[in-house]
Amino acid sequence: MKPNSSIVLSVLDLAGVREGGTVAESFSNTVKLAQAAESWGYRRFWLAEHHNMPGIASAATSVLIGHVAGATKSIRVGSGGVMLPNHSPLVIAEQFGTLEALYPGRIDLGLGRAAGCDAFTAQLLNRNPNAGDRFPEQLELLRQFLGPVAPNQRVQAVPGGNSNVPIWLLGSSTFSAHLAATLGLPFAFAGQFAPQMMLEAIQIYREYFKPSAALAQPYLMVGLPVLTADSDEQAEHLATSARQRILRLIRGQPIFTPPPVASMEGLWNDVEQRSVETFLGAAVIGGPKTVDRKLREFLKLTQANELILHSDFYRVEDRLHSYEIVAGLFLKPAAR
Repeated sequence: MKPNSSIVLSVLDLAGVREGGTVAESFSNTVKLAQAAESWGYRRFWLAEHHNMPGIASAATSVLIGHVAGATKSIRVGSGGVMLPNHSPLVIAEQFGTLEALYPGRIDLGLGRAAGCDAFTAQLLNRNPNAGDRFPEQLELLRQFLGPVAPNQRVQAVPGGNSNVPIWLLGSSTFSAHLAATLGLPFAFAGQFAPQMMLEAIQIYREYFKPSAALAQPYLMVGLPVLTADSDEQAEHLATSARQRILRLIRGQPIFTPPPVASMEGLWNDVEQRSVETFLGAAVIGGPKTVDRKLREFLKLTQANELILHSDFYRVEDRLHSYEIVAGLFLKPAAR
């Protein structure tokens, strides 16, 4: 089947650390993936903020964004996302203003309001227990710091002022969908781990969207787990790494990516299996024909403007191959 040029695809990376691997290795693999994704025609490469999660190395998100942007040439690099209530809006404006000055026209600032960690770790981040409730207020302040500098403005983001770094709102529920619609901002739904409220959030975003200086009409991105290999059987086998990792997350264990196993039988109980399957409820797993069909069905269901794919494999070679297969199905050869 010929690639569909109307589909926009991007990559979500967590700088995952494999079992037996190192953080340095995960950063090297992140750069390899970003460079390959750029060559295949993916639009963006986003990294996500998490804390106190052994197995995920993207805690210093803005630092890693700069590292990836410096190792690539054209792909947009950004956060998917920065958890704004963990930070001072001024500091985030300075960080992303710096990134925009270094890599002009290539930086995205995706924002979430969750902690990206457990409650105790959130305390160590000096996060107020009610910080999520102040998200709209913090967002407005951040937008001011990144926007035009007013005459006699007492506090400026330097760099950051006048940079107008594109802001996205991220969410796994309806709150950010409604806020993004009200403010006329692009919205990304976290279908890669919380697909339950996806269709409701999409409907709210589209129904209540108000055009703004940033965006004339709704722009929806959906996160999606995509685990592709040369055959359905091989993809299902390799996907056991992702299933084991989520199982460990549910159990509160370190989530280093484990090697695949022949079967998940005996590794989980019925309740755990249902929890993992709910987490991966939107996952697209299979060989090229299966993935082609399922992705097109998903696009028809959501009418998303863009998909941001997360492929979680033990071996970096399998990760790269997964994204390459999808690019071959959906992206123009000329773009690659």
